[in-house]
Amino acid sequence: MTKVNSNENGHQEKMKSRPVLNYLYEPMFQEDGSSSVTSSPHQMFPMMSHSPGSMSPHPWLKELKPEERGLYLIHLLVTCANHVATGSLDHANIALDQISNLATPGGDTMQRLASYFSEALADRILRTWPGIYKASRSTRISIVAEEILVRKMFFEFLPFMKVAFVITNQAIIEAMEGEKMVHVIDLNATEPAQWRALIQDLSARPEGPPHLRITGIHQQKEVLEQMAHVLVEEAEKLDIPFQFNPIISKLENLDVEKLRVKTGEALAISSIMQLHSLLACDNELKKKSPSTPMSDFGVHLRRVVQMNHGTLGELLEKDMVSAYSPSQDSASSSPLCTTASANIDNFLSTLWSLNPKVMVVTEQDSDHNGKSLMERISESLYFYAALFDCMESALPRASLERLKMEKMLLGEEIKNIIACEGTERKERHEKLEKWAQRFDLAGFANVPLSYYTMLQAKRLLQGYNCDGYKIKEENGCVVIGWQDRPLLSISAWRFRR
Repeated sequence: MTKVNSNENGHQEKMKSRPVLNYLYEPMFQEDGSSSVTSSPHQMFPMMSHSPGSMSPHPWLKELKPEERGLYLIHLLVTCANHVATGSLDHANIALDQISNLATPGGDTMQRLASYFSEALADRILRTWPGIYKASRSTRISIVAEEILVRKMFFEFLPFMKVAFVITNQAIIEAMEGEKMVHVIDLNATEPAQWRALIQDLSARPEGPPHLRITGIHQQKEVLEQMAHVLVEEAEKLDIPFQFNPIISKLENLDVEKLRVKTGEALAISSIMQLHSLLACDNELKKKSPSTPMSDFGVHLRRVVQMNHGTLGELLEKDMVSAYSPSQDSASSSPLCTTASANIDNFLSTLWSLNPKVMVVTEQDSDHNGKSLMERISESLYFYAALFDCMESALPRASLERLKMEKMLLGEEIKNIIACEGTERKERHEKLEKWAQRFDLAGFANVPLSYYTMLQAKRLLQGYNCDGYKIKEENGCVVIGWQDRPLLSISAWRFRR
């Protein structure tokens, strides 16, 4: 297994000694902390042309220092997003032109992030002209093997999936103590390494291994075939009675009868970043809320540059995005879409009816399901900034693996959050407390994760020799993040009468 915490090329040590991006603008402030500039960002940067016909290059953009460029890219992104949200496409076009002069997918963290956010905004604009949009995508080919490879890279180079697997497996092992027949349902069967480790752990049980059956659900037959091959081979090697039940299906089209849950077997369910896809609303396009206006950028900029933080995630973490957020938390103040609520509630009720001993759920811990574009922009900016900072700590900027993961995985998620609406928008991430409410209403009880489970997860993170990764216990659940930014939540639940 690839070790990303090694210092063969000195990359990780280099990251510890200096911040990814230095956004401090010390000369802008007096000794008392007050700003030495006016509230307008154009005092720092030349006025962006408001004439739709003025599309000539701006040479001064190339002369910006990295910290100036980073701040201006954030300004351009939120300005462009506001123009897109309000339908001012000519002005959005000008902002995208300027972003293209500054951003690049091979540059520093802010340049890379801006590239994918600007691409997502452009994609949203193109969708208003279906003919042009379809023609521009007519020759694109989705290669299944390459998509699988990119997800394996994410598993290898970053710790998030490994931690999720370790916690899920330990929760299953503890719940299945003494059981002779164990059935595990994997709602997103992509990585055989998780269940190979479970087979090994179950084979070492003092009371002997149980009869194990794993049901894997995935849209692609090739993925399930590979998983079946790896797991059957491992079970035979360890002499464990084992069956693999593949189900080729999208989660929303799952036929529960195919799960073949039998009387007498103890059931465990694993869902890793899947349930949020069931939150899509069929009727959302008819119920769009008006876009949230942005607060004044210049006033907020003065607050941002006073921070003593260097990474992009930290820059956006404190106040950068809050200026563009609604005054109330969208997750708590706005009601759930009726259709989405029915979809997820029905699915959870179906799982509840299977009487699972344990269900372990991993989800992105951020609110990317706001109805307005500006809500989603504000939330997703700092969430993906943290993930891009993780990439910066793990891989060199010239790494082809890093470029592929950012483009094919993170970039596609960003595009789905920003450019898509209705049932097309699958990346509807929500916070742990929202999921806890849903599970409680569906009849599930929380299963607090054990001290030993937390210990295993912490040891795994420590093996990466990177101070940026954080893990904490929250009401019996686990939250994994980068610096102070939560990224994933892992929680365990059981059938409750």
